[in-house]
Amino acid sequence: MSGVQTLEVRPEEEGMRLDRWIKTRCPDMPHSRMQKALRKGEIRLDGGRAKTDARVAAGQSVRIPPYDAAPPPGQRPPKGPDPRDEAFVRKLVIFRNAAILGLDKPPGLAVQGGSKTDRHLDGMLEFLTFDAQEKPRLVHRLDKDTSGVMLLARDRETATELGRALKGRQMQKIYWAITAGVPDPEQGTIRIPLSKQGGAGGERVVADPDEGQSAVTEFRVMERAARKAALVALWPRTGRTHQIRAHLAAIGTPVLGDGKYGGKDAFLPGDELPKGLHLHARSLTLPPGVPGSGARIVAQPPPHFRKTLSLFEFETGGPDFDDPFAELTE
Repeated sequence: MSGVQTLEVRPEEEGMRLDRWIKTRCPDMPHSRMQKALRKGEIRLDGGRAKTDARVAAGQSVRIPPYDAAPPPGQRPPKGPDPRDEAFVRKLVIFRNAAILGLDKPPGLAVQGGSKTDRHLDGMLEFLTFDAQEKPRLVHRLDKDTSGVMLLARDRETATELGRALKGRQMQKIYWAITAGVPDPEQGTIRIPLSKQGGAGGERVVADPDEGQSAVTEFRVMERAARKAALVALWPRTGRTHQIRAHLAAIGTPVLGDGKYGGKDAFLPGDELPKGLHLHARSLTLPPGVPGSGARIVAQPPPHFRKTLSLFEFETGGPDFDDPFAELTE
């Protein structure tokens, strides 16, 4: 049986229905137990009773009562941390101070577990305790197949500050994407509201000008191969689920390899191009109010991304790459 947990809503989870949020954060909590706990007021949202269809907001605290984990029929019980992952996850650390860890997450590693995901970053956090008093906390997420910089807070106070910075758009995160096609114009701002939508292929987001949540992405083409492909720098001003992938697909230049959002248009002819999603969290600048404020954490692209850069002869050096949106921050 689990003990009482008090979990904090992350910025990227804002707007989720409470019941869906609980299933995401506590995937082994039986549905019947969750419904009973909601009816009896055992699940508290900022200290008060909560309805199943309540929408959570970033920074809110949710009290989860004790429960017996009950995997669905046919599902294996969740595994504990695998000691073999200790060396693996420690090699991902690219930044470390007293309050923050920066990781270079490889593509294919899920951040959190699910019904079919036993191996995930969340299950390896105890191996990243180092000299701290507690294991670090996730403060944001990357999609399983997206690579690059991820932050972990090494204490509760820092987790709160980083969450506040994410919600207040005080943390600059720069992504690189190789796109199928070249955005036109080659620099600008995508403002397309997005809504979540379920389906047979899993949850995805769709353009929803009438009822969607505000979603804003700055973009700039850094390199191009005629009209065939481009290396694009992106700065998501908001943090919606799959925001960059949905926005690039919406303007007709999906992320290379992103069949979920781009369909067949996300793939280019030729067998020499590597498979996989070509989206990489290139850098993150620590916000004011946390140790190391102003530090820029940079992650190198993974092998399949580097191979595609080489095949297209895309350059990735120079001051423009260090700060592709300098004119927007002056």
